[in-house]
Amino acid sequence: MKVTVDQDACASSGNCVMRAPEIFDQRDDDGVVVLLNNHPSAEQADDARGAAAVCPAQAIHIEE
Repeated sequence: MKVTVDQDACASSGNCVMRAPEIFDQRDDDGVVVLLNNHPSAEQADDARGAAAVCPAQAIHIEE
């Protein structure tokens, strides 16, 4: 699995961080997503998919 984010599309909602804090964070100044781990483990895969599903801006992309 490979995770990518589109910081320009990010709505700074924080849903990804709440769903998968081991994979995503937010910049302190504007709340835009920061990708911490672009190759999550098998155990983290469902969290990554869930974060992508709840992203209101569809700024998280998953390649299986």
